[in-house]
Amino acid sequence: MKTSLLEGKKPAKFDKHIIGNLLLNVDTPEEVRKEKLLIGVRNEDGEIYRLIGATKHNSFMNAIEELFDLGLVDELQDSEGTSEGCDAIFSEAD
Repeated sequence: MKTSLLEGKKPAKFDKHIIGNLLLNVDTPEEVRKEKLLIGVRNEDGEIYRLIGATKHNSFMNAIEELFDLGLVDELQDSEGTSEGCDAIFSEAD
């Protein structure tokens, strides 16, 4: 799986936990967007600041499970399709 921070966006305070729990290769946002499945992560300002790209559905599901384990919520969990180009968007629970 690949990941990238988006320029000009402030990482969330929980970002170090994402890096610690997921095996991610850092790449450019352009390369990450080429992956089959995309996960966005929102910061406290509500902006997507990190993209995580997965080639295989299995890797995507493992990443989602890890993000849930960190206490994050997927705002697209109950919706069909994508939003803002992402298949899942995680943020802190309100």
